[in-house]
Amino acid sequence: MTNPTSNAVTQAATADHSQLYPSPYKEFWQAFSRNKGAVAGLAFMCLIVFCALFAPWVAPHNPSEQYRDFLLTPPVWLEGGTWQFILGTDELGRDLLSRLIQGARLSLLIGLSSVVMSLIPGILLGLFAGFFPRLLGPSIMRLMDVMLALPSLLLAVAIVAILGPGLINTVIAIAVVSLPSYVRLTRAAVMGELNRDYVTAARLAGASLPRLMFVTVLPNCMAPLIVQATLSFSSAILDAAALGFLGLGVQPPTPEWGTMLASARDYIERAWWVVSLPGLTILLSVLAINLMGDGLRDALDPKLKNAA
Repeated sequence: MTNPTSNAVTQAATADHSQLYPSPYKEFWQAFSRNKGAVAGLAFMCLIVFCALFAPWVAPHNPSEQYRDFLLTPPVWLEGGTWQFILGTDELGRDLLSRLIQGARLSLLIGLSSVVMSLIPGILLGLFAGFFPRLLGPSIMRLMDVMLALPSLLLAVAIVAILGPGLINTVIAIAVVSLPSYVRLTRAAVMGELNRDYVTAARLAGASLPRLMFVTVLPNCMAPLIVQATLSFSSAILDAAALGFLGLGVQPPTPEWGTMLASARDYIERAWWVVSLPGLTILLSVLAINLMGDGLRDALDPKLKNAA
């Protein structure tokens, strides 16, 4: 027969323990939610991701369909606007709202793919440079220094010019441009962790080199890498838009925010919405991602959490 008093004591002890030691996810969200700008950025990005995932059902029109009777129709709140095209139409009579929603798919895909393609090799090269500072470190870091000496956009343009314009080549170019920051950040984090006691204990316990690299050291270096990946995501969207604006990125008629800016620049004086709305979408998306990066930095940095 159970004792009610002991059950009550156990439940009280469990409740006290959960209050004193909250779960990592709960602790992360508490630290993240203190930054109101980060929460607002997260809400906006959730809206963008929702529109990108369900674009065929959310978009009111086919983004490539041309309505010849509604060329350069203004948004609904301006004179001459219509509720059929809430944000107006472009120079070919295509619905701007539908193209912005479909363009979110490509912009997020380019950002995510380029971050993954640069993060994985960047971590590997940074680990090798940190664990072999005399054998591999100098050659890897000098190569990264050469890449950093070149302007990022100019390097991306050169890569796309060699490979040819297109979606895949745009992702490759942006990934190559973002690579040095991950290598340098990983190497710096690894060099700071190698002198700690837990790494020395793992060495004395007979841990193999791959286990030291990927199980012991790497998890403790992930916090700054996650923040850097978030900020690189916004940079990738900007670089993709810049390449599209120069005609080297995604090619028309595929809807992409930078390509939409490039095709509409000749109409900026007579139809400002054709240029302003894609530019405003890029601005808000990049701002939201940067705000999320600030929130992640606050939530993942133990010093900032303790200060709060």
